[in-house]
Amino acid sequence: MAVNDFIRDNKDRFLNELLDLLRIPSVSADPKFKKDVFAAANFVKESLEKAGADTVEICETPGYPIVYGEKIIDPALKTVLVYGHYDVQPADPYELWDSPPFEPVIKKTKIHPEGAIFARGSADDKGQFYMYVKAFEAMMASGDLPCNVKFMIEGEEEVGSDNLEKFVIENKEKLKADVILISDTHMISMQDPSITVGLRGMAYMEVEVTGSNRDLHSGTYGGAVANPINVLCDMIASMKDENDHITIPGFYDKVQELTAAQRERLNEAPFDLNEYQDKLDIEAVHGEKDYTTIERVGIRPTLDVNGIWGGYIGEGAKTVLPSKAHAKISMRLVPDQDWHEISELFENYFKSIAPKSVKVKVKAHHGGAPAVVSDSSVGYKAAEAAMEETFGKKPIPTREGGSIPIVALFQKELGSDPILFGFGLDTDALHSPNEHYGVKNYFIGIETIAAFFGQFRKLIDK
Repeated sequence: MAVNDFIRDNKDRFLNELLDLLRIPSVSADPKFKKDVFAAANFVKESLEKAGADTVEICETPGYPIVYGEKIIDPALKTVLVYGHYDVQPADPYELWDSPPFEPVIKKTKIHPEGAIFARGSADDKGQFYMYVKAFEAMMASGDLPCNVKFMIEGEEEVGSDNLEKFVIENKEKLKADVILISDTHMISMQDPSITVGLRGMAYMEVEVTGSNRDLHSGTYGGAVANPINVLCDMIASMKDENDHITIPGFYDKVQELTAAQRERLNEAPFDLNEYQDKLDIEAVHGEKDYTTIERVGIRPTLDVNGIWGGYIGEGAKTVLPSKAHAKISMRLVPDQDWHEISELFENYFKSIAPKSVKVKVKAHHGGAPAVVSDSSVGYKAAEAAMEETFGKKPIPTREGGSIPIVALFQKELGSDPILFGFGLDTDALHSPNEHYGVKNYFIGIETIAAFFGQFRKLIDK
């Protein structure tokens, strides 16, 4: 009770501090925000120090730094490691935001009658990792921290966490923990809390198709010379068949197929197809044949165009055959697909289907491994009990379509299954204009995290 009293007494401050963090445009993908990314790292460092961490350091990497902090109350006690990221996705296109992306505002919505924080990074992942800082502060202030705690908050998650693996491998002893907590996922709803037990991996590619050595007059050359945009569209379209099945040879060779019983259990999660379509303002869903919507986003791999450009897109008309066309393509992967192997398969296939009338280049940007975590570990049981304590309902284990490369890395290098303890919702507009995070979600997350520490200690002491 003392912890929750402290949270309630400091509610306004906890919220305002998050808003200050959200005002920092820490976009890791765009070099023009470099100073801001470093500013966010310093903000996290100072927050951990004020909350009561004994040791806090900014660990330099070839890219953006990792903020590490810890509070060891007794080396004999169990240790909880918290992971999160302070970098955010680009906010473009700015004109589609109802309010400036780095000037957070709180507005009531149908789903969030208590208000939601509209800002880039509010749900992914500043609002979610900052809950741990505040839960830690509340436990420290109340003299009720039952376990040791370590924090590792990075600044490159949105660009592939290129420097994280080296840091983890080189700092295994420093990062040693009995359980790992990550809040970078979402729940089914506030009425149906859930814990994610599976994530897809990813391979992110960029392609370039070149035709002639310059842009050409579409009247003089149209019909005689290949149009790279037309060719690119044809090539992309050929990468899926009529059943939305990906045609890259070998793509499905290592896909882990679930049993009928596993699929049945997965589909027990509450899901209303009509409500899903209404939220997205679509008349029908679309995807791989013979799989449900839940399965398509949780246990099946995908291939999607994330951006495509070329030619003239300004005002009015300009009749040209462009010299080049480009696309960014991501593939979400499932166990046991390897993103390096899939990237190579993609490149080989893409080049093989190109007509002789064009030249192609393929670049692999980054990727990450898929992961499935145990729902029977002590850590999971503690998270389950904590959610039941604060939500009044036992959470449902679910699989999520997103990717968090650190999960598989932790499993491999630290030998522990992370607990994917997300408090966002799938309506939070992650990576999109008007991203938001419920104020209630933020505070119930803080309370649930504090409850986790108590439940974990209780289960360990049994």
